Amino acid sequence: MMKRIRVGMMSFAHMHAGSYASCLEKMPQVELVGVADEDDARGRAAAEAHNTDYYKSYDSLLKQNLDGVVICSENYRHLEMTEMAAAAGADILCEKPISTNADDARKMIDLCRQAKVRLQTAFPCRFSPAVAQVRDIVREGRLGEIVAVKATNRGRMPGGWFVDSRLSGGGAIIDHTVHVADLLRWYTGAEAIEVYAEAGTMFNDIEAEDAGLLTISYDNGIFATLDTSWSRPKSFPTWGDVYMEFTGTEGVAGVDAFIQRLDHYSDENMSYGWAGWGSNTDMGLIRDWVDCLGSDREPSITGEDGLRALEVALAAYRSIASGKPECV
Repeated sequence: MMKRIRVGMMSFAHMHAGSYASCLEKMPQVELVGVADEDDARGRAAAEAHNTDYYKSYDSLLKQNLDGVVICSENYRHLEMTEMAAAAGADILCEKPISTNADDARKMIDLCRQAKVRLQTAFPCRFSPAVAQVRDIVREGRLGEIVAVKATNRGRMPGGWFVDSRLSGGGAIIDHTVHVADLLRWYTGAEAIEVYAEAGTMFNDIEAEDAGLLTISYDNGIFATLDTSWSRPKSFPTWGDVYMEFTGTEGVAGVDAFIQRLDHYSDENMSYGWAGWGSNTDMGLIRDWVDCLGSDREPSITGEDGLRALEVALAAYRSIASGKPECV
């Protein structure tokens, strides 16, 4: 008989929470026990949409003998949520960025280690088949020695708490850098050592930066440029584009994480959208995490992976403040 894996959702503040909950619903071995959210209307609506129970407090949800929780709160609350989940003995999938600062991220990692619970960072782009295939090309040396990478992650401005740096940790840089920073480290095995960055607010009437350009140096000599912004219009179909182009001594390869799509134009409501025909990267992430919950293995994407990606974004902010390259 298949073991039932009991999972709870801690907060629906983040836009990805609905997708993760939908993925969990589709997995026969998973019981989505409930949604906890201090925003009563948001929590009740989420619980109703995903056919589960609503809990007004996180403590009450965590008392339900859970195997794991998905944390989708505002970024600055990730440490608080992790403390509660670790104390309850629940493994954790935490939305990115892992935190708003490195100290909190390290505390999260240490708390989970001490409590003997597993902490995974939500980086769904790793589960794009195109992204994984080009990683194999790079890792096998088919491009020769990698010299440089040109990358982008440009999306629409999400609004809400995302543009309040107190809650999110910054703007477009912290929001969009961490995805690509994680992929570059995953591809190359190299550690970022220095970042030079410039940023501004150019596209939206907000206090946070909505445009950033990073140059990242790695310990094996590779350098990468990253265009990270909230520059897309409101009608843009998704949160970002995630494109990377690798230049090696023997060749060049590019990968678009969202290439598995059809462009859909509707005359009925004069809209444009993307209809994805390929693999669901969120489902890949959730399936991988649930497999971890049902086994003794370590997470595929650890808390340390989340910290390393965050450190690139934090170095970018220090560089913007100083006007000089800053160590990671």
